[in-house]
Amino acid sequence: MFRPLSIFIGTRYTRAKRRNRFVSFISMTSMIGLALGVLAMIVVLSVMNGFQREMSSRILGMVPHATIVGVNPINDWQPVAAAALKNPEVIAAVPFTEMEGMLSHKGSMQPIQISGVDPAQEGKVSIVAQHIVQGRLDALKPGEFGVVIGEITARRFRLNVGDKITLIVPEVSTAPGGITPRMQRLNVVGVFKVGAELDGSMALIHLADAAQMQHWQPNQVQSVRLAVKDLYAAPKVSGDIATGLGAAYKADDWTHTQGSLFSAMKMEKTMIGLLLLMIVAVAAFNIIATLIMVVNDKGADIAILRTIGATPRQIMAIFMVQGTVIGVVGTLIGGVLGVIAALNVSALVGWLERVSGQHIFSSDVYFVSNLPSELQRGDVVLICSAGFILSFLATVYPAWRAAKIEPAQALRYS
Repeated sequence: MFRPLSIFIGTRYTRAKRRNRFVSFISMTSMIGLALGVLAMIVVLSVMNGFQREMSSRILGMVPHATIVGVNPINDWQPVAAAALKNPEVIAAVPFTEMEGMLSHKGSMQPIQISGVDPAQEGKVSIVAQHIVQGRLDALKPGEFGVVIGEITARRFRLNVGDKITLIVPEVSTAPGGITPRMQRLNVVGVFKVGAELDGSMALIHLADAAQMQHWQPNQVQSVRLAVKDLYAAPKVSGDIATGLGAAYKADDWTHTQGSLFSAMKMEKTMIGLLLLMIVAVAAFNIIATLIMVVNDKGADIAILRTIGATPRQIMAIFMVQGTVIGVVGTLIGGVLGVIAALNVSALVGWLERVSGQHIFSSDVYFVSNLPSELQRGDVVLICSAGFILSFLATVYPAWRAAKIEPAQALRYS
């Protein structure tokens, strides 16, 4: 089978021989280092993807994807919901009211975000019903002022179902200060746990109770909450719907409340990816040292090839082929092992916990009780491409030096 001279000689130079075992050892360590760097990048980025997926599903499963807010309280939310559902991106639309206040219990206080919901329809747009650990969501009844609180809030105040807690909300008044606090006694009817900070900053009451606390009619609501197919399209979808409804409505979405968190997570992934890329770069540029030693060892061979007609370009190609083979093999090995490790890292951590008897990710300390992993094809392609490119670039200088060797000078000192 025909093979170009550069590929034939370059691939032969990658095989070990008795007189250059040290060079072969350096080549092997460069290949192993590159493989480990690629493996580490794939596993770490997959784990970060897994954590981002968990946080997205939990946080954005609780907070509204988008809302259509009335400038004044909405008397009839059904036409607004019907208009929103005409958009193909909208999955569901339910009534929603939101307030800010303080919870007080036995002298302790904490800020809280109160969501007025309809328990019968909340399951269309929220995962809270799936994460109730005490009581029931449908225990929220109009006029009874029940409340469903998060697990962190319940633990902080040492509350259980049946206990009472005081909600303090600001109320506009004609008093000199303009705002006076209004207190409302609430009955704890449920506790939820989604494994995020919302467990300590969010609580749910019935829509009718929220309306009464705002001095509205029982059927009045603040907004219509939307669930959309594509979270990142929520700003555009809600904006289009609000524009179509007229000036009496405005749009809001999750990017205003949670956008900074997800931007920080994205930046963190980028920075860690760049740091891990330095490991791949160090391993790739070890190829430079390997090829320089090979060039010095093969000086006589280069001279002989030049005297029988090999051009400087062919000499350069020989050593570029050798270095590229090392980089490609190391990157492929690291890529395959990284994919296997990323797909099984959760099972591996579970096995280590069973063997050691220790919980690496205790649910009492961390928001997640396992090590999530989500392998993304784009990450694997990007990492392997970076490995290939860095390996190729590392061959340029040593190959250029080999092409500059003068045959007479090399043979004189060989």
